[in-house]
Amino acid sequence: MSGIQRIALVLTIIGAINWGLIGFFQFDLVAAIFGGQTSAFSRIIYGLVGIAGLINLGLLFKPSAEVERTEPRPEH
Repeated sequence: MSGIQRIALVLTIIGAINWGLIGFFQFDLVAAIFGGQTSAFSRIIYGLVGIAGLINLGLLFKPSAEVERTEPRPEH
């Protein structure tokens, strides 16, 4: 996994935690930290989380190392 993919994964996890807080407690952590949902910095964070989600969408279709590795099957 590349560095960009790791950063994207962390941002996606932060976004998921924030959505969980909104869903369960009606509390937007990003807005609380950065001055409301309409502040420029909050909008930047929301945008970065959205881009990170799109980057991680590519990981969904990337074959894993186990799938790529072809091992000979033992004959019975």
